[in-house]
Amino acid sequence: MKKEFSDLIQKLDEQICRDTRLDRELFARLFDKERELGLLHDERPICPFLRPHFVTRAQYETIAHSAEVLAGAFELLAVAALENDEIFAELDLTEKEERMARLDPRYERLCVSSRFDAFFDGDDFKFLEYNAETPAGVGDQMQMEKVLELVPPVKEFLAQHKHWRPAPHKRLLESLAAAYRETGGNKEKPNIAIVDWHGVSTMTEFYVLQEYFESQGFPTLIADPRELEYDEDSLRVGDFAIDIFYKRILIHEFLENFDETHPLSRAYADGRVCMANSFRTKIAHKKAGFAILSDERYEKLFTPEQLAVIRRHIPWTRRVRDCRTTREGREIDLPEFLRREREGFLLKPNDDYGGKGIKLGWEMSQAEWETALNEALQHSYVVQERVPVGKVTIPAFSDSIKMESLLIDFDPFLFLGKAEGGLVRLSSQSLVNVAQGGGQTALIILEDF
Repeated sequence: MKKEFSDLIQKLDEQICRDTRLDRELFARLFDKERELGLLHDERPICPFLRPHFVTRAQYETIAHSAEVLAGAFELLAVAALENDEIFAELDLTEKEERMARLDPRYERLCVSSRFDAFFDGDDFKFLEYNAETPAGVGDQMQMEKVLELVPPVKEFLAQHKHWRPAPHKRLLESLAAAYRETGGNKEKPNIAIVDWHGVSTMTEFYVLQEYFESQGFPTLIADPRELEYDEDSLRVGDFAIDIFYKRILIHEFLENFDETHPLSRAYADGRVCMANSFRTKIAHKKAGFAILSDERYEKLFTPEQLAVIRRHIPWTRRVRDCRTTREGREIDLPEFLRREREGFLLKPNDDYGGKGIKLGWEMSQAEWETALNEALQHSYVVQERVPVGKVTIPAFSDSIKMESLLIDFDPFLFLGKAEGGLVRLSSQSLVNVAQGGGQTALIILEDF
């Protein structure tokens, strides 16, 4: 990073810290604004920071391009899995998930919307997970901008410097409409249903997106999957006929409660609704996909450009099994190796979210690690190597301003395979996740560096 850039951000932080306009009254206004705009996880405001996270255009383009290349690799992985039962088995989908994944979504791209989760370390970065089936946070950028523009030094800074603000909410709507048209839909402004369980922690985002979709002329309903009906012609909630089913409910949660007889399952199988993201995205969403990408046995699946990005930006990952595999060119007994190398690895459930079930070897005793490893051997888990995690210093507020040094991740959104912005999450904990108590701030790209 150029010293000129880091010096500029440091100068802004110093201005924020000494600005007398930033007082308890303003802090209360900021939190009230977050509540008004739906920037909440459950009832907790998620942005306790006093400025956006800034990156240069070059930094942004580098990670955005790499994310697009990797999204293409996951597309090829899905195609290979559908054609090769051995590869499909490596991903460890349930029988229900596999049956539904084999249904044709009727549009070409695997993911209408998706998100990679990545950690920075200096100018390098590693992608750790691919949220291929239901990425949250798309509406947060535009809302956080509205909050942070109430901070006078930030508003003045943005007026003085050429910058670009990503608009993932716009790209989401454009991509939903494009997928709908690809499935044969011909309404100019199709009806959209945002569907998840009533009362989920991300519910406020649904209202934000509903307001935006309707401002663009798309009738939009928020619904629970238990409210759906299907009459062999259209999927409905009462009198509302659904053209685009914007799926926010997780596939495994849906299939734990319902089967192929559910109205959604039947309408989707009959080609009566455009579902985004489709059941097929579960193929790429499984964390075992990273094990396939990082295993040299499967290199033939990917292009030279994809392999270059995989080798540089994907950490070594394997399914947790009693087997032999390779690590840095040599053969190892996987369980024996992991028992010895606790501090360099973490365990993850193959399919969960919000940081649930993750075991960090370096934060556990040897006995705790071995217990976790034995449990992972009995269930569907992956092991992933520990990667360096960068920190940023950023002004935060509660009753007063304080500079905090926090771990940061950067999670680019993709829409039909093209990157647009991303989540910026910050935390003092190793799991940088809002569901685990972390926070977020907006992303701004500065153009003159």
